[in-house]
Amino acid sequence: MIITRERLSQARVLVVGDVMLDRYWYGSVDRISPEAPVPIVRITREEERNGGAANVAYNVVTLGAQASLLTVVGQDEASHKLEALLLGTGIRAHFGHDPDLKTTVKLRVIGRQQQLLRLDFENTPKTEILASQSAAFAELLPQHDSVLFSDYGKGGLAHVSDMIARARSAGKPILIDPKGSDYSRYRNATVITPNRVELQQVIGPWQDECDLQTKCHNLRQQLGLDAVLLTRSEEGMTLFDDQGQLHVSTQAREVFDVTGAGDTVIATMATLVAAGVSLRQSLPLANRAGGLVVGKFGTATVSYEELFA
Repeated sequence: MIITRERLSQARVLVVGDVMLDRYWYGSVDRISPEAPVPIVRITREEERNGGAANVAYNVVTLGAQASLLTVVGQDEASHKLEALLLGTGIRAHFGHDPDLKTTVKLRVIGRQQQLLRLDFENTPKTEILASQSAAFAELLPQHDSVLFSDYGKGGLAHVSDMIARARSAGKPILIDPKGSDYSRYRNATVITPNRVELQQVIGPWQDECDLQTKCHNLRQQLGLDAVLLTRSEEGMTLFDDQGQLHVSTQAREVFDVTGAGDTVIATMATLVAAGVSLRQSLPLANRAGGLVVGKFGTATVSYEELFA
């Protein structure tokens, strides 16, 4: 299925969630430290990329659609760096600033083309800043065709239930990349996109495909969801909806790095849905996008040309 560039360029996606700055320190590893049995990495290059919900929004604009990003950051060096990175992308950023918040940074140390270490810097935002984001959400909502909540469990989506209710009553499709074991906060969303581990935390393990379908159907019923999209790494993806289930297999390719693949899948889906494509029609394209991005290093995106090549 080919969607024209013009059609995609009209699609407007509102991305709400936890942003982070992805830092990469690349270096050479020639020896082991005399102080402890660890490699010494001599850093030769540094790189910074949009992470979390910022990477999701970046995936939307890379496909050629329009994205707004609503989030909370600190008043620190990492937040300024994120704003600078977003500046040239075409993403409309709406940042709430919390002076007590440490903007989430994930620092990855890379040696010999593999990740040796990851350091995370983070804390949780204040409730009053989050409340002001709800007001901003209400203003932005009418200007968009779909809403994507990117939950990384960093505290930025404390009011997600209220936002879902507002989006639902406005008739907007709501896509959620979920976190944690309590999905009741996502009640009445259009679709949630957990991976295998995330779904097992909520519905428990399943014995076979029939058992999985029953459990996903029950989850949909309990939460008033239109669909559950299970991402299954090398096994592809399965969409569970009121028509039953639809599975797409992964296209065989070399997996270089799975970082951010889930971001690409949900961003592609939200973009296509915003352009008026159904979830079932979007599925093979979202699966293809995820397959393309795992062949790249770090948090990456897929262009319109790549997706429809």
